[in-house]
Amino acid sequence: MTDSFKCEQVPYCALAEQYGTPVYIYSQQVMTDAFTQYQHAFSALQPLICYAVKANGNLSILRHFASLGSGFDIVSGGELQRVLLAGGDPAKTIFSGVGKSKAEIEFALTNNILCFNVESLPELERINTIAGKLGTHAPISLRINPNVDARTHPYISTGLKANKFGIAYAEALAAYQYAASLPNLNIIGLDCHIGSQLTDLSPLVEALERLLPLIDQLTALGFQLKHIDLGGGIGIVYHNESVPDLPAYASAVAKLLAGRNLKLMLEPGRSLIGNAGDLLTTVEYIKQGEEKNFVIVDAAMNDLMRPSLYQAYHGILNVSETTADEFVADVVGPICESGDFLAKDRTIAAKAGDLLLVQCAGAYASSMASNYNTRCRAAEVLVNGTEHRLIRPRENLSELLANEQSCLRTI
Repeated sequence: MTDSFKCEQVPYCALAEQYGTPVYIYSQQVMTDAFTQYQHAFSALQPLICYAVKANGNLSILRHFASLGSGFDIVSGGELQRVLLAGGDPAKTIFSGVGKSKAEIEFALTNNILCFNVESLPELERINTIAGKLGTHAPISLRINPNVDARTHPYISTGLKANKFGIAYAEALAAYQYAASLPNLNIIGLDCHIGSQLTDLSPLVEALERLLPLIDQLTALGFQLKHIDLGGGIGIVYHNESVPDLPAYASAVAKLLAGRNLKLMLEPGRSLIGNAGDLLTTVEYIKQGEEKNFVIVDAAMNDLMRPSLYQAYHGILNVSETTADEFVADVVGPICESGDFLAKDRTIAAKAGDLLLVQCAGAYASSMASNYNTRCRAAEVLVNGTEHRLIRPRENLSELLANEQSCLRTI
């Protein structure tokens, strides 16, 4: 195998030899650079950048972002527990999501998180009741749906009337007034998130433009908002997308918020971790079919769901010194589903035993992994210069089956 393909200063072939495949490989420097780009682009506004934990919640990754000064955007009590274990600051943590349970709300309140992004009136009532029982006031913002088309995949579009997220723009004033009538809530902000994997950032600017008149109306009614949260959603280049112009977006936001005493909050996820991670996989077989050829690898849809779920594209490189000729094939895994594929109709040179690198797998790969077909989840490795370390061991069958074995009994 060749050592010309590297993560930072470590050859991928060496990582595969030590840790096996499939394995997720992350570059610490790429994470740092991505976070720094946000800081530089938005330097005039000094925002609180809250990494979206759902993109990749590995504790070591969270700890690294915490060390850079990041806050966190969470969507479950489990993600809050991850933030706490990783040394993240709950006072810089925002709780989003449409279905917060009573236990999750209580857990967040007792840990003094920064804010709840509230998405419905029943959620307002639930938070108010729980805060009252705890003898506290819950800090909240309302997630307002500006009905802006993010022009992204329908499964990751969140800002239209038909989406389950947020409170309708037309109902926003009434919702804020209702929130103000509840005695155990402290209204501190306004939130918006219109979708994910945006590379044209003009819809984000449009969303802010729609929200500013609402903020002016709220101010006229006596509401004293402390922050505006513009969510996340900025994408990365997987294939042939345009490169998102982060400085231009930051400049537009700065102009729109000029003269307003509002703290800016952002919730990037994919754009901080997506390019930092890759998935290494080994070719098991080359299968030549009547109509199609197949490169069968040891990674599968349970390791990378995005191609099956979103028809997403991930670049794939052969990082071995292969002697194979190029041919067109689907790159597929061992799972017993026709939807188990990592790529369709790719021109590739590969043979059994070659090592393939599935690119841009830092976001929504390991975090969406499953044990379907009783497959053990892959290991995760963090690279920093010449150093590398295991940040999640590969699961084994004993661990995977332990809870069920403990429940076995004779019928």
